[in-house]
Amino acid sequence: MRQIININQDWLFSLKGKEEKVNVPHTWNNIDGQDGGGDYFRGKATYTKTFKKPELKDDQELYLEVNGANSSSDVIINGNSIFHHDGGYSTYRVNLTEYLKKENTLTIEVDNSVNTKVYPQRADFTFYGGLYRDVNFIIVNKEHFDLDFYGSKGIKVTSSKRGNDFYMIVTSYTNSKNKVEISLLDAENKTVATMEPEKEIKLGSVHLWDGLNDPYLYTVKADLISEKGEILDTVSVKYGFRTFSIDPKKGFFLNGKSYPLRGVSRHQDRLGLGNAITKKEHDEDMELIREIGANTVRLAHYQHDEYFLDLCDKYGMVVWAEIPFISEYLVDGDENAISQMKELIYQQNHHASIVTWGIANEITIANKNKKARGALLHKLNDLCHKIDPSRPTTLACYAMCGPFNKTAAITDIVSWNLYLGWYVPGFFLNDLWFSFYHLTHPSRALGLSEYGAEGMPNLHAIHPKRFDNTEEYQCKYHEYLLKCFERHPYLWATHVWNMFDFGSDGRNQGDDAGKNHKGLVTFDRKLKKDAFYLYKAYWSKEHFFHLCSTRYINRHESKTIIKVYSNTDKELKIYHDDKLVAAYKNSKVFSVKVPLHSGANKIKVTDGATVEEMTINKVEKKDMSYVVKTGNSMSWEKTQKQED
Repeated sequence: MRQIININQDWLFSLKGKEEKVNVPHTWNNIDGQDGGGDYFRGKATYTKTFKKPELKDDQELYLEVNGANSSSDVIINGNSIFHHDGGYSTYRVNLTEYLKKENTLTIEVDNSVNTKVYPQRADFTFYGGLYRDVNFIIVNKEHFDLDFYGSKGIKVTSSKRGNDFYMIVTSYTNSKNKVEISLLDAENKTVATMEPEKEIKLGSVHLWDGLNDPYLYTVKADLISEKGEILDTVSVKYGFRTFSIDPKKGFFLNGKSYPLRGVSRHQDRLGLGNAITKKEHDEDMELIREIGANTVRLAHYQHDEYFLDLCDKYGMVVWAEIPFISEYLVDGDENAISQMKELIYQQNHHASIVTWGIANEITIANKNKKARGALLHKLNDLCHKIDPSRPTTLACYAMCGPFNKTAAITDIVSWNLYLGWYVPGFFLNDLWFSFYHLTHPSRALGLSEYGAEGMPNLHAIHPKRFDNTEEYQCKYHEYLLKCFERHPYLWATHVWNMFDFGSDGRNQGDDAGKNHKGLVTFDRKLKKDAFYLYKAYWSKEHFFHLCSTRYINRHESKTIIKVYSNTDKELKIYHDDKLVAAYKNSKVFSVKVPLHSGANKIKVTDGATVEEMTINKVEKKDMSYVVKTGNSMSWEKTQKQED
């Protein structure tokens, strides 16, 4: 039976001639990749570990498993360079057995240098170098489920529904001629069916994986059995049975019922950590996504950690998974794009949460090598259909890629990255764009893969404007878009850009360089911006209310706007200095103008049981710069800028 041994601890890290002891997950760009300037170090570094040879039986082997090393890596053991891998977001494994001695030195050389063959090379996020996910040893029988097959689990599970019955087929990948026995276990770990590889079995009715409503999961277990009846190796995956369809006129359906996909995009990095995050950070991200009430996550712009996909399965998130074929076609990169596509599908195809494979993002930005780029897109699209015909393909189109661009017609479904009202003035253009595309392409399912506006908790304005980076403009933008979606229910999915602020070292906005601030939550996850509560009001079943702009405490206007986001059915009352100024019910967004007097103005909102309060100081316009101290996130202690 296989044994997994985590080896995250005690690596000797070497960069530019300097050495230090580190633990994995680790990146060397957690600071310089987030501080602005676009000058973070991209090059080679090494991670070295010494270890004694494990006690292996004659019929056992030792594999190295690396779950994320960005972007390219070489495995060297006892001076022997034995493996090279290109692609920074997928799992790979290496058989170390024949190179082992009593005492061993293992080195993993990791390289995130600029090059022309490994994606991504151009994008609005930091390409953190490092050994940034778990590293394991796997002790396994010489006859085992294939550990070398694109880093996969060694089995592939496919199901379909015909009539009222579900059918399932399991493909196994082994290095053995011994038989494989497959079992389907329910959530109570009871065996409900057994089968042989490559032979479809009729299951009849099953307990469905039904998104947020009921994310029920079975376990598919495969045993490799010797001629003597001994179990040589075992692998298992969680699996959910569901059907889904996408109607160009009616949107997304899950298990035959309308299920509009409304959710967020996610980058995996964290302030001060980069991509070197642990299960703790993954769990925290999922809890925030669940709190907002989202039912879908676009995992941008690369293969995300297996653990986070497990969380999506567990909690019922519908997922768009994609590879980093992004922004610019690399003339030497076809092989790498195809390899990353294969690794993504073979490693993650068992996840019930995944409903579509994304083959590219904004790939027409650098509009060169059109013929070669188009050929690769078609190859990737065909490859997805060949490996996994059960899921449609998609891509995210650059905003300037017009509705009639041939690139937008390659995949089964399509979404657009539109920032109309942010990079382009005019909120109304969103309605026009959706309506025009839907009119001219009535048989094409349309989604919105990115939309958003910068929102910084240290910047505020009573009359927010495009590009001012204020929290108030971010809210104004998203208020319009949420209403817009109600007018266009045929959108198969919408994904906010972004759930969290993220590292983008070339950016410099709002006096906080090196970050993209379009998130609904700050980079450190300590502060939920007002727009977070707007989406919670629309999507969450948890009743609440939220007083907006509480960080906007110094104001010069004679009358100011007090805004509340809410989904409670209770009456809400707004008080100014204990005087009732408004009362209302059943409005997700409510605002009222309140006159300000000199000095401190106390604002209170209550539903009778819960109270939210703030104090607004009326100041002279010339005194509008001061230090904001939120008490929630000291990383946001900045000089506030106001706009009249």
